[in-house]
Amino acid sequence: MASSASAQNVKVTLGTATPGGGFPVYGDAFIAAIKAHDPALEIVPVNTKGSTENVPRLEAGTLDLALVQGEVVHEALDGIGRPKADLRILTAMYPTAGLFVVRADSPVKTIADLKGRKIAWGAAGSGLVILGRYVMDGLSLDAAKDFDPVYLERAGDGPAMVLDGRVAALWGGGSGWPGFVAVASSKEGGRFIAPTAEERARILAKHGFLKTITQAAGSLPGQKEPIVSVGSWSFVMVRPGLDAAVVSRIARALHAAEATPTSQLADTTVKSTLTAITDPDLLHPGVRAYYRQAGLVPKSP
Repeated sequence: MASSASAQNVKVTLGTATPGGGFPVYGDAFIAAIKAHDPALEIVPVNTKGSTENVPRLEAGTLDLALVQGEVVHEALDGIGRPKADLRILTAMYPTAGLFVVRADSPVKTIADLKGRKIAWGAAGSGLVILGRYVMDGLSLDAAKDFDPVYLERAGDGPAMVLDGRVAALWGGGSGWPGFVAVASSKEGGRFIAPTAEERARILAKHGFLKTITQAAGSLPGQKEPIVSVGSWSFVMVRPGLDAAVVSRIARALHAAEATPTSQLADTTVKSTLTAITDPDLLHPGVRAYYRQAGLVPKSP
């Protein structure tokens, strides 16, 4: 775990998710960006079951940092189904537009067409599963009862199940999400299904913490038009007690990385973070200190 930031070399753990999903890919890019701008700051990736494991491990102190889907952040910080978590945010990661992917030759055209069919909702510990639950609930559907749900051991198992017909669709989200890329770039090809405008209005009316998110054209193989859906921002979160000076170093390195953005970190910016958070106090004190020092936010009187 991280020691005092007064030392030149610091080691920090980062919880991601199961192999084959978007979080490990993002984690690799995150680690590379930190290393490029602060080589003495070592970030060690840890594969986990995903967001729902990452939050309690942060609380227990067995992870220093972790990637957490927006819906899990919402439930943890608001104390929905659990006590409120004493966790803070390091940075926004990216917005996730929830979508289904089906084979290009599938007869399925709408979400209603998927009722009663086998759906791969993702890895059991993934925040994407929770996003799917909220989206379906907004349509007065139960993800576990109105469909035949399949929960994956590994996020990377989903695409093959779509392509060989074991499931009718795979639920996921995020620009360049590996599961979507695998289906869309296969010889069979893929097609995406998102809530209609009327469905989006119903979902957002019931779950106001979700947002309209547009997946830009070209963010997935063969995706020529933008896709409008609903979803939320994912965040890198920090365990209680992590040295504020260490967190400031990470924030500084991430800010420096904005000058040469990669596709995975394109939305990991100060501007995105300040836009995505609902309350500045949710930022870790080390992040706030760096932002003030760098003139990115007004200094306190």
